Amino acid sequence: MSEPTLHAAATSGDVVSVKKRIAEGAKIDARDGSGATALLVATHANQVEVAKVLIDAGADVNAKDNIEDSPYLYAGARGHLEILRMTLAHGADLKSINRYGGTALIPASERGHVETVRTLIAAGVDVDHVNKLGWTALLEAIMLGDGGERHQQIVALLVKAGADVNLADGNGVTPLQHARSGGYRKIEATLLAAGAH
Repeated sequence: MSEPTLHAAATSGDVVSVKKRIAEGAKIDARDGSGATALLVATHANQVEVAKVLIDAGADVNAKDNIEDSPYLYAGARGHLEILRMTLAHGADLKSINRYGGTALIPASERGHVETVRTLIAAGVDVDHVNKLGWTALLEAIMLGDGGERHQQIVALLVKAGADVNLADGNGVTPLQHARSGGYRKIEATLLAAGAH
């Protein structure tokens, strides 16, 4: 039986085969048909140990695939916190953006990944970055979130980090207006306390 390719081993979490492939001289940042590196497919599958081996071997944490995802951006968007932390420690480009023109902080906020949001803010990602849809992390947390505990925490984290609470969406609707239309009382209170109007 033939040994798995670097990508196949990375996807399945086969650390031994990944190490063997690297030792045999496999190109660490080689791409598959979707433009993904082995590190990106490991990140898709949240294979933390494989990601560590690849990153330690010099894999590019910012290498983008055909749809503009990189290991750093994908880990941030999906809340794969351990891999995210490794990418941040190995040169993640905090200004890099996904196909929607957004930073990793925007989808992390929308999807309710509290610790990921905390980690990205601490790393220095721009909290007021506006994506191609005209939305910030704060707007997405309110508009696309469920108003529950996780999104309340994320709004509080963004506000504490200095997010502009009056930065409206592309249609001129403010975070406060979105919170009110969603009936998100706790988020509304957080915004009002921060000077939202």
